[in-house]
Amino acid sequence: MAETSPAFLTTREVAELLRVKERKVYDLAAAGGIPCRRVTGKLLFPRAEIEAWLSRGGTAVQRPLPANIVAGSHDPLLDWAIRESGSGLATFFDGSLDGLARLARGEAAIAGLHVFEPARQDWNLDHVREALGAAPVVLVEWARRQQGLLLAKGLDGKVTTLADLAGRRIARRQASAGGGLLLDHLLVEAGIGKGEVDFVADVARTETEAAASVASGYADAAPGLAAMARQFGLDFLPTVVERFDLVIDRHAWFEPPFQRLLAFAASAAFAAKARELGGYDLSGHGRIVWNAP
Repeated sequence: MAETSPAFLTTREVAELLRVKERKVYDLAAAGGIPCRRVTGKLLFPRAEIEAWLSRGGTAVQRPLPANIVAGSHDPLLDWAIRESGSGLATFFDGSLDGLARLARGEAAIAGLHVFEPARQDWNLDHVREALGAAPVVLVEWARRQQGLLLAKGLDGKVTTLADLAGRRIARRQASAGGGLLLDHLLVEAGIGKGEVDFVADVARTETEAAASVASGYADAAPGLAAMARQFGLDFLPTVVERFDLVIDRHAWFEPPFQRLLAFAASAAFAAKARELGGYDLSGHGRIVWNAP
C-alpha cells in the first residue's frame, strides 16, 4: 500500500523542501510570507497551500493588520492612559488569556497580561510563546503592581492570611483572568481547597468590578490591586508584586495609536497618575522582556 503524504508539513520539512535553514522558515511565517497554521504554539504548513505557493514562485501571503484594540487584562493605569492620551485605541478587557487568544486571531493589536508562571517564578513569557509561537510580537513591561486581597471595611486585622478566607464570600474572576489564576495558585500553595472558601455566583470581569463587588457588600473579599483598594476605600492584604506586561503586534508598535500612548506614558502626568493610584512601580516601564524572532 502506498504511503499517504501528510496534509501538513513541519518546519524542518519545509526547510528541507526550500533548501533553507529552519530560521528562515520561521522568519517567513512571522512576516506572513508563507502559508502556515499555528496550533498550540507550533507551526504547521498545509502541504496543498505550500505547493500552490511554490507554483506562484513563493509570492508573499499578505498578513492582515490586527484590529486596533487593546485586549487582555484590565489595568486602571493603562485604561486611563489610553483615554487621556487620545490614542484612538479601543479596549476589550476580559482577562489575560482571552487577550492572548484575540491577539493570535488578529482581533486585537495589543494585550495586557499578568500570568504567574510557577515553574519559572516569573510572569507571562511562556504563555506568550505558547499562544503566539513565531508571530511578530514584542513583550514589554508596563508596570509592577501590588496585588493582593481587597477586603470589606472592618476585616483589616481579621484576615491576615489566606487561611482566614475560610467561610467568607469571595468574588470570582473569569477563568481567563490573571488575578483569578494567581489566587488559585496561592490557595493551593497555602493548602486551602476551593471548597473551603465561598465563591459568589457572579463573575467580576475587571479590576473595577472586583472592587465594586466588595464595596457593595456582595462579597467580603476579592483578588485585586492596592490601587483599587485605595480608590474604593477598602481594606487590603498584600500578596505579591506582579509584573503587568503588554504584548504588541510588531506592526502596531510603529502605528500612530500606540506611538501616542507610548509618548503619553513618558509624561509627568502619567507618572503623577501612577502615584495617585498607588501600588505601582514604574522603574521598569518600557523594558523589552522579549522580542519574537
